[in-house]
Amino acid sequence: MTVPTTGRTVTRWTSFDSPLGQLLLTADEFGALTSLSVPGQKGGRTVQPEWRQDPGPFRAAGEQLAAYFAGELKEFQLEFRTSGTDFRERVWTALDSVPYGATTTYGEIAARIGASRAAVRAVGGAIGANPLLVVRPCHRVIGADGSMTGYAGGLERKVQLLTLEDALGLS
Repeated sequence: MTVPTTGRTVTRWTSFDSPLGQLLLTADEFGALTSLSVPGQKGGRTVQPEWRQDPGPFRAAGEQLAAYFAGELKEFQLEFRTSGTDFRERVWTALDSVPYGATTTYGEIAARIGASRAAVRAVGGAIGANPLLVVRPCHRVIGADGSMTGYAGGLERKVQLLTLEDALGLS
């Protein structure tokens, strides 16, 4: 569930061990998840001196991430708050509708938001700027030819997530 932003917030953070490495989670002062980054992520967040380490707001996220990585959870039920342009927010919302175990293409995401075929590159840019890796499933977007294209967390992690979800039909 996305909640509108409300001006300047205090950023809280914690880390979470996962099969993808040490995840960095941030939340606003109301406890809404604002980002989930993996180590070495292109455009990923890093802890800032003014942030407050506080695992409290992340209990539900930690439980759900553990269940997801154990293959027991198919849909996250977390409150999150993102901040992007209207176009990016529409793309990110479209990502939320891609079901566990399925893939879609950049062109299909463009069509879902009513963008032209010419906007596919912009859709890719918006997907690449997704601040909520794993929980907002940008890893489920692949090339029109089925290729593993672009993932801010690295293609190896994208394949790892799609394999976990059996979205590649390998099992």
